[in-house]
Parts: sequence; C-alpha cells; structure tokens
Amino acid sequence: MEPISLDVLLASVGKEVGVSPWRVVTQRMIDQFADATDDHQFIHCDPERA
Repeated sequence: MEPISLDVLLASVGKEVGVSPWRVVTQRMIDQFADATDDHQFIHCDPERA
C-alpha cells in the first residue's frame, strides 16, 4: 500500500473513498475473536449484556 499524504487525506473528508460488500458477523466469529485475542469481555461474549 502506498502512503497517503495529509493533504490528500484531508481532501477526502466527506467523500466516499471505498466500499466493500456487507459481511454477516456471527456470534461464533465473535467468540473465535475473543479466543484468539484472549479478550473475553462481556461486549464480545454476552450478547444480551452487550
């Protein structure tokens, strides 16, 4: 990836710079993230409380 200058970055404010397709994120994927990062905060593991 090529570096972007601050001027180019500032000129991009308010403009669409890239779009990717939607991706469904499942609780299983979130649980796997929590396991991989050893981050089992309730915001990842307890959907009702989060």
